[in-house]
Amino acid sequence: MAVAEAQAAIRRKPERATIGLTIVGYALVIGTFLLDVPIYPDLSQAQVNLMTHAIAVINATTTILLVAGWYLIRRGRVDAHRRAMMSAFTTILLFLVVYLLKVGGGGTKEFVGPDPYYYAYLLMLAVHIVLSIVAVPVVLYALLLGLTHTPAELRDTAHARVGRIAAASWIVSLGLGVVTYVMLNHVFDYTFALATPIPA
Repeated sequence: MAVAEAQAAIRRKPERATIGLTIVGYALVIGTFLLDVPIYPDLSQAQVNLMTHAIAVINATTTILLVAGWYLIRRGRVDAHRRAMMSAFTTILLFLVVYLLKVGGGGTKEFVGPDPYYYAYLLMLAVHIVLSIVAVPVVLYALLLGLTHTPAELRDTAHARVGRIAAASWIVSLGLGVVTYVMLNHVFDYTFALATPIPA
């Protein structure tokens, strides 16, 4: 009963649910970077490296699922599209868990390489981060519409328009994330910065 009531509330006010979930997501990431939250286990550099590789696999998998979902809806395969997009959202939630564990319990890697590649890396990383921030509310909005409306009802919503923006920004962001991962971990070198909270 509670699930049905929640679904009805989200259906009536998807914008409100989107804002709430977006704030929670942003708070988790910002809090992990800026606050000393004692919920993360201490990780070794080897464990951080393992998580970095896992994140790259998750991001590549999510990209494939998103492209598949885009292809499927263009072919009119609504159920398959829904499964692909829900799978992509599940893998991105897995990414969030692994990413927060890595940053909160271990640290980050900083690019070391020749200046032209360093600036190219920074540019791609910046675009990746900005798009990932922008993608959160549009992805959530499209997802909530998709989960609370039938395919026939979705034609009268902004799902298709918002979904195109969400998928495009998400795909580009994830693709750049994979490219910067390869540059940082397999082409050039890096220094390891331990997770240190900003003093109050």
